[in-house]
Amino acid sequence: MKATPTATGRPVRLGLRENWLQFTLLVIVNVCVGGLVGLERTTVPLIGSQTFGLTSDLAVFSFIIAFGLTKALTNLAAGALTARFRRKQLLVTGWLLGVPVPFALAYAPSWGWIVAANVLLGLNQGLTWSMTVNMKIDLVGPSRRGLATGLNEAAGYTAVGVTALLTGYLATSYGLRPVPELIGIVFVAAGLALALVVRDTAAHVALELAHHTKPLPTDEDTGLKATFTRTSWHNRSLRGASQAGLVNNLNDGLTWGVFPLLFTDHGLGLAAVGLVKGLYPILWGLGQIPTGHLADRIGRKPLIVHGMLVQAIGFAVALALLSRPLLAGILSAVLLGLGTAMVYPALIASVSDHAHPAWRANALGAYRFWRDIGYAAGALVAGILADALGLNATVIAAAFLTAASGLLAARWITEHRPAPPAERPTSPTAPGGCGAAGCVLRTSRRAGQPSRGGRAAAMPEGGEGCAQAGDQGAQDVREAIMPTNGSRTAPLRDSVRSAGVLHAAVPAEAAHLGCDAG
Repeated sequence: MKATPTATGRPVRLGLRENWLQFTLLVIVNVCVGGLVGLERTTVPLIGSQTFGLTSDLAVFSFIIAFGLTKALTNLAAGALTARFRRKQLLVTGWLLGVPVPFALAYAPSWGWIVAANVLLGLNQGLTWSMTVNMKIDLVGPSRRGLATGLNEAAGYTAVGVTALLTGYLATSYGLRPVPELIGIVFVAAGLALALVVRDTAAHVALELAHHTKPLPTDEDTGLKATFTRTSWHNRSLRGASQAGLVNNLNDGLTWGVFPLLFTDHGLGLAAVGLVKGLYPILWGLGQIPTGHLADRIGRKPLIVHGMLVQAIGFAVALALLSRPLLAGILSAVLLGLGTAMVYPALIASVSDHAHPAWRANALGAYRFWRDIGYAAGALVAGILADALGLNATVIAAAFLTAASGLLAARWITEHRPAPPAERPTSPTAPGGCGAAGCVLRTSRRAGQPSRGGRAAAMPEGGEGCAQAGDQGAQDVREAIMPTNGSRTAPLRDSVRSAGVLHAAVPAEAAHLGCDAG
């Protein structure tokens, strides 16, 4: 396919193969993101009970509540922040906020410092994880969203599991602190360095919007408030995805705090607890590679519904075999990991499917808000139930909640996968056409017909059919993202231009859409 280079000499294409280098860098960045949060999975609940002498389970789980609330609110704000800042800037900012975390965990003089470190960790995870997943979605386009999110989450959660496993073994040899936590310095340094190298993906979102098959309705509000209510309740499928995401991470928050205490109470050592806590996110992570691809083939809903039910069985197994704690821990970790692997990429892809690119940023932010508020909800529910009824009661409650969530997902979620740009009726053989290899934007201006504001219109290379599609796509861009007050966002226009669409391959207003990370 012949491509006209942009002002920076780089063509703008959608697709995994076309953007494999940037995609790979972002995968490695997410390994570092997952590794940093993995520091806490095995040791921090035990630091609370053993090092600082906390006797209340709710007090021990307070660090998870602080993390979950902060990360959820950061996710919600991320969509709005990307209207003012480039996603790469937010990625770098997230890593800067994470710099103090490993030091605070290793040397905190009181439990309050651990809780404060988790506020910073929540900000770090909310910005860095949101940016990496959305930048990958931007790069690959609509037809590979399931695979893209699967690879992103696989990298992150495999790193969570490996780090949890490693910190368990280090704690056995060197104690709960400071050695296990200091490996986080490597993750922060590598993540920050790579964040400075990756390129922003504003132009890729603008390209997708210019060829989006469904124009944005003129009366549809794309603001954060309207999108939040749409995602949380008004849209049936988005409501179903949001509640499933909340319960899924409620399970993670609950096991994060409960499992280390539960299994040590039944005789497991730190290395064995590390194995259980590591196996769960490792399977969760690696399993998302095939399940993400499967979500693109069979649909999102079957994986979401059955994945939630598999997780519910995992909790039941943990209690049924508790007289043999190592076996109970391993089998429950396997079922929870596989069930979560089925759910995670399918949920993100489902939200992306049901959201127009003009408000996808805020939809993903709203979904990720509800999903990650599950961490706080899980820790809060676990702490209250554990103090009142014991740790076993928390596991029973989680099993019932998860099964109910799977049934709600079956009732509410529908399949809706938009056709990728390559499937639009264009000439696949025309040089630079919008064929199966992907679409590339170039600038064009018809003689005697300058575009609005003296800018060139967006159009793909190719024949007359592509020219008409490009003109219509450019009009869709203008209508979708023109603010109601007629104002323009200059910083975002610069973002699109710096991404390589300098000569108005999209209108300036497309910059708002070019930064739709959640």
